[in-house]
Amino acid sequence: MKTTTNGWINGMIGVLIFSASLPATRLAVAGFDPLFLTSIRATIAAFIGIVMLLALRAPRPNRFQLVPLMLVAIGVVIGFPFLTALALRHITAAYSIVFIGLLPLSTALFAVLRAKETPQPAFWVFSVFGSCLVAGFALSGGVETSVPGNAFMIAAIVICGLGYAEGAKLSRYLGGWQVISWALALALPLMAFMAFLTLPSSFEGIRPSAWFGLAYVSVFSMLVGFVFWYRGLAQGGIASVGQLQLLQPFFGLLIAATFLGEAVSGAMLAVTITVVLCVIGAKHFARS
Repeated sequence: MKTTTNGWINGMIGVLIFSASLPATRLAVAGFDPLFLTSIRATIAAFIGIVMLLALRAPRPNRFQLVPLMLVAIGVVIGFPFLTALALRHITAAYSIVFIGLLPLSTALFAVLRAKETPQPAFWVFSVFGSCLVAGFALSGGVETSVPGNAFMIAAIVICGLGYAEGAKLSRYLGGWQVISWALALALPLMAFMAFLTLPSSFEGIRPSAWFGLAYVSVFSMLVGFVFWYRGLAQGGIASVGQLQLLQPFFGLLIAATFLGEAVSGAMLAVTITVVLCVIGAKHFARS
């Protein structure tokens, strides 16, 4: 009972940390190129993670765990940060958070595929309806301005779902913080090289808010959040604790409205709530 309770507590802390990721990324891309932002945040987090691995003498993953770790790195270290950074050059943080309502469903879909489970037909009804709802809302904002941002966000959700599912599986064997630390370590050579290639010629004129956004996504979104999140999944169970992601859109919208002054329309809230209900229904029927 105590372990399960700790899992929910750690999972909630992780969700709260992740909820500020898109608003912080929105601040950071105002001063940094998306590719540089993606590579430097992963590089900073990787150095911290490696120090943790060495200091705590974490055992090395075996050769069978390397491929799943690479998928985690592709999903949450490289893919999601880069794609969301590109998206936030076209859309607001509040608008992008509507897509985050699909992240639990994306994670569940990859978990079903990886575990070879057979969902009930009702699962696909909720899944398709929720996806169509989000796609329809995205296109309602206008094709000329929304297509690039919408496309980047959809791709980010898909690849992040893969990274979450693989990381959740690995956390049962390696431990929560070890999974993200090893994934960061695997991605470090590429990320450090890309950070060097995309290094700005000058840092003059970059606002403090952009530096704050970079610091947040590097330390909290890229590392600390995953320490709590994967630990929570390992302690409380992937299926149960994973449902805490459903609260992330609400926290994210609140943060975007409070700290960025972005408008949160009634339509955004309605779509987010409906998508959350669809995800709850889909997860309920995820197992045969």
